[in-house]
Amino acid sequence: MTINESLACTAVATKANVYFDGKCVSHNLTLADGTKKSVGVILPATLTFSTGAPEIMEGVSGRCEYLLTGSSEWVASGAGEKFSVPGNSSFQIRVSGEPYSYICHFG
Repeated sequence: MTINESLACTAVATKANVYFDGKCVSHNLTLADGTKKSVGVILPATLTFSTGAPEIMEGVSGRCEYLLTGSSEWVASGAGEKFSVPGNSSFQIRVSGEPYSYICHFG
């Protein structure tokens, strides 16, 4: 699978979104067609995120494991791989070792 190394965008929020005492940092993007995304990095930690809209997490570098609400099984995901999270839900993400860089596609 190919990894997005760049995104053509019209607006990048220069103020970072900093979560969990700096264990996750991202920047919001708005593409020319109005599509919203974020790009970020998660440092080694186990974190829980809530979603409003459905999301697709796309790995750029590193590895993570995720646990969707209602599931009892952690699933591994890495660079070039994607996983979907339903809207109005939550998921846990676990990173150990190398930080996990990602693109979050909001739907």
